[in-house]
Amino acid sequence: MPNVDTSLPPETTGAAADLAARHAADHPLKLYGGWFCPFVQRSWITLVEKRIPHQYIEINPYRKEASFLAMNPRGLVPTLVVPVDASGKGQKPLFESSIISEYLEEAYADEKHGPALLPKEPYEKARARLWIDHISTRIIPAFYKLLQHTADKPFSIDEAREELHRHIRAFTEQMDPKGPWFLGEQISLVDISLAPWAKRLWLIDHYKPGGLGISKDGDAVWSRWKTWMDAVEGRESVKATWSADERYLAAYKRYADDTTNSLVGQATRQGNRLP
Repeated sequence: MPNVDTSLPPETTGAAADLAARHAADHPLKLYGGWFCPFVQRSWITLVEKRIPHQYIEINPYRKEASFLAMNPRGLVPTLVVPVDASGKGQKPLFESSIISEYLEEAYADEKHGPALLPKEPYEKARARLWIDHISTRIIPAFYKLLQHTADKPFSIDEAREELHRHIRAFTEQMDPKGPWFLGEQISLVDISLAPWAKRLWLIDHYKPGGLGISKDGDAVWSRWKTWMDAVEGRESVKATWSADERYLAAYKRYADDTTNSLVGQATRQGNRLP
């Protein structure tokens, strides 16, 4: 039986394929990614929003080449390779998608790279980071917990669904009431941090009995969530970094069946913090 992780299709499709083709030429700033990975999409969206020239290199992180491991011993994507100096010679790697996104925000802060993605005022910036942490430590683990639910788990699918709802509601209650984005009229790293998983919520509807279970005719909180979701799904940077829907169905079946050996899947299975 083929390994469900290493047998994933090796290339982007749809809009993401077009974007990758436009960024295939050699460039000192390189993003190594896998089309199926939401952590990669988080960093890629940031590059698009900031209009940062770069090279996109598609790899399969489940087939770790020695040259890639030399840059990132963890062997994880995304990995961003930053030039050592203006000449473009030499390289310095970064990994962890939240760190990459914040690096890009700070390193490309001039006006030609678009509006700031974090507030300037210290308290508001700290608050944004607080809710980015909520996304990473609560919403995303709950997403995988629900998607990976199987009948042998010590908790019910309803309990997993309620946990995800609770964390999304807590996040939504903190949104600027006018929106459409978390902080108001402008997209920020808070929104970008969750957007890739928000785009994948339909996979829960497809694979899990009862689906996501958020009513479209719900209360004011769910109404505000829908406004935010509509903004995410309509954002050009999100659409441009998205492959064909059917590819995600195939890729995430390994999570729905709880057969993946990915580090994320293993952490969820063991109740550990995500890598």
